[in-house]
Amino acid sequence: MIKPWPCIKSRSNDSFRVFSVRTDTAVSPRTGTEHDFHIIESEDWINVIPLIADRHVVMIRQYRHGARKVTLEIPGGLVDPGDTPEKAAARELLEETGYQAEALVQIGVVNPNPALFNNRCYTYVARNVKKIHDPIPDQAEDIEVLLIPLSDIPELIQNGEIDHALVITAFYWYFSQIQQGLRIP
Repeated sequence: MIKPWPCIKSRSNDSFRVFSVRTDTAVSPRTGTEHDFHIIESEDWINVIPLIADRHVVMIRQYRHGARKVTLEIPGGLVDPGDTPEKAAARELLEETGYQAEALVQIGVVNPNPALFNNRCYTYVARNVKKIHDPIPDQAEDIEVLLIPLSDIPELIQNGEIDHALVITAFYWYFSQIQQGLRIP
C-alpha cells in the first residue's frame, strides 16, 4: 500500500509575480531515504466557459510565452488572495472579454499537476453573457475576443487548435455533464 512521505524540512526559495518555489525534504516510507522535491506554489486558478444565448462561446486568443505561440482559450486566471474562485471568475471574464454573466456555475475542480503544483483549478460556466464594455487586459496581455460556435469546440480540440490542457479539461467537464443529462443552469 502506498503511504504518504513525511516532510521533514520545507524552505521557501524564489518568489515571482504569479508563483513561488519551495523545496520540501521528504522521507520515502519504503526505503527511508531522504529526497528533495521542488514545488511550485500558486494561488488557485479559474477557467470560465462563457456562453451567449445563440450557443457561441466567448473565447480569447493570446500570446503564451511558455509555448511561444498564440493560443485559443477561454478566459481564466488567478484567484487573488481574499477572493473566492467565483469572484475571480467574474473578474477575469469581464477584464479579458468585456462580457458579464448573469450567474456563474462551478462544474469542476482539478489539480493542474500534483507532481509540481500545490493549487487547484476551478471551472465555471457562465450562461447568457452580455458584452458591457471592451476588454481591459493588464499590461502584460494582448487579447483578441472571438465568438466560436459551441458545436465547433470538439473539432478544435481534436485538430489541436485548442491545446491548453486546462481549457480541454474545462470542456470535458461541460460536455460530460451535458452527456450525462445534467442540466447546467
